[in-house]
Amino acid sequence: MTAISDRFEILKRNQECALIPFITAGDPDLATTASALQILDRSGADIIELGVPYSDPLADGPVIQAAATRALQKGTKLEGVLEMLQGITPSLQAPISLFTYYNPILHRGIEKFLQQIAAAGVAGLVVPDLPLEEAAGLLKPAGEMGIDLTLLVAPTSSSDRIEAIARASQGFIYLVSVTGVTGMRSQIEVRVSDLLQQIRNVTDKPIGVGFGISQVEQARQVRDWGADAAIVGSAFVKRLAEGTPEEGLQAIGQFCQSLKSALRTKE
Repeated sequence: MTAISDRFEILKRNQECALIPFITAGDPDLATTASALQILDRSGADIIELGVPYSDPLADGPVIQAAATRALQKGTKLEGVLEMLQGITPSLQAPISLFTYYNPILHRGIEKFLQQIAAAGVAGLVVPDLPLEEAAGLLKPAGEMGIDLTLLVAPTSSSDRIEAIARASQGFIYLVSVTGVTGMRSQIEVRVSDLLQQIRNVTDKPIGVGFGISQVEQARQVRDWGADAAIVGSAFVKRLAEGTPEEGLQAIGQFCQSLKSALRTKE
């Protein structure tokens, strides 16, 4: 069983919804990223998504795009991110899932990329621009190295496509709650409830909902609709970027605690 699958199995036994925060590596710097991972880990995060900054982040909204731009301007590169992770992952309870785009993986070479992230202690991988039709070349070697490649279901996906993605996805299934990019929304669309049920009808794999969750009430809402995980990105990235690094770290720790507390509390 992989680290991510194991985490979901424990949460399932406890009838608990997972919290998966997202931050961008290197914003404002990699030392702060390392501290942020430690704070999120001890503040209730079950799995942590770490975004690798990329110059053309098609799936990212303005908050995460701005964070990636700042990180790239500081000279953040994959090598530095992995070096930082290698020093910190042994001390973390929460598995790390790397959020990156397909072009850098192809440029480096799939086998080499997977070997490098596995050596850094990465447990999962999310590649938002990787279509199902091209996923096989990454799914098989990733699985052999114990890295879960999690695939995304869009609100516009057909029934047949949802079933195929659910069958192939590793670790869990990532349900995108909105059509468009990441970002904070005032409310979660009700159709997410129907999509969750549709996916649940074809698989027993865990389902995480992301893109647009920024408030405690929204995280609790997707849990009540039947999600196994709430994925929260822009709201963490925004808090970490405000004020001094120390103030940002304090803010994400408090926010993480409030989200996890809400996900544990039944109303």
